[in-house]
Amino acid sequence: MRFAARVDHLGGGSVTAWDIHNAGKDALARGENVIVLSVGDPDFATPQAITDAAISALRNGDTHYTTVAGKRDLRKAIAAHQSRRTGLAFHEDHVLIVAGAQNGLFSAAQCLFNPGDEVIVPEPAYLTYEATIGATGARMVRASAKRDGSFRPDLAALEAAVTSRTRGIMMANPGNPTGIVLNHTELEGIAAIAKKHDLWVISDEVYAELVFDGSFKSIASVEGMAERTVTIGSLSKSHAMTGWRIGWMIAPEDLITHADHLALCSLYGLPGFIQNGAIQAIADLDHIAPQMRDIYRARCGVLCDPLKAANNLKVLYPDSGMFALIDVRGTGLTAHDFAWGLFKAEGVSVLDASAFGPAAEGYIRVAFTVSEDALADAAQRILRYARSLSS
Repeated sequence: MRFAARVDHLGGGSVTAWDIHNAGKDALARGENVIVLSVGDPDFATPQAITDAAISALRNGDTHYTTVAGKRDLRKAIAAHQSRRTGLAFHEDHVLIVAGAQNGLFSAAQCLFNPGDEVIVPEPAYLTYEATIGATGARMVRASAKRDGSFRPDLAALEAAVTSRTRGIMMANPGNPTGIVLNHTELEGIAAIAKKHDLWVISDEVYAELVFDGSFKSIASVEGMAERTVTIGSLSKSHAMTGWRIGWMIAPEDLITHADHLALCSLYGLPGFIQNGAIQAIADLDHIAPQMRDIYRARCGVLCDPLKAANNLKVLYPDSGMFALIDVRGTGLTAHDFAWGLFKAEGVSVLDASAFGPAAEGYIRVAFTVSEDALADAAQRILRYARSLSS
């Protein structure tokens, strides 16, 4: 049987990157002494008040069709939050509720890009961006990061990547896998490029509530950017709601209208009881998100601080989120071989970060999504394996 060409190339190399994570999960299921640090799925239960709100909605009969764009009360709450964050006036017609951030990225790309277009993505980039862009018939163009080991964006490289076919920039802020939070100068520089070349910016901001120190600034708040920015948000990381599959797009009204039409023939609206849980989550955001942030900041230290004792490892500490990158080139192994060697020798699953692009070759990504005791154990296992390579 034949399949549509648009789906033939959606897998790519990023699919095999998850092999080690799947091996880790399988080993856990067999009862083996394995620590899984290869995925960003929080180990916490969703806060009780959120679950209770969804259950209450179910019991009260909220099991019917909902508005395709999402419940008005939820869209109002998200718009108000974005208004506070940016200092701009957003309202519910700027918001579309989607089935998680990935669905928002896909929907935005489908509404903005045509076959033959190019979309610039600063490296390193989240695994699904290439396929998300490719599903439109457009092509992802990588813009290299600074080559000083910081992984901060190279604005000159970003500008040099622009061609007559460029239609947009897709980026994560804070970054994944780096955890980097873009500063004012970087945001202004990216905005200047977007305005100069009349580009859209799709800004994936799912880790914005988990910034460890200082404040977060959305590129939508830069002068002249609200009308050309699609902000993608989610409750998955900040509220431990990965399985709820709920997020949002914030964009100019005309784009939201197009995205609403797309949702009409795809999602046809999210379950009302899920949205009621999200309404409670937004109401409790200022209470829940700081707790999550502080836990991840502490966990980062528990895992990463001991690794400084290894002379063949170098940790890139994140500004936000639940991941860190570790440079393993000093061991003499590729990141792929280090990751699999570590798993086989010590039972710790980590991700070869080259899956996020060539800029991250030689690095592994570790997640802080297990308990502090497990992270302390994992740190000693990683340290022991690294030292075995230098003996």
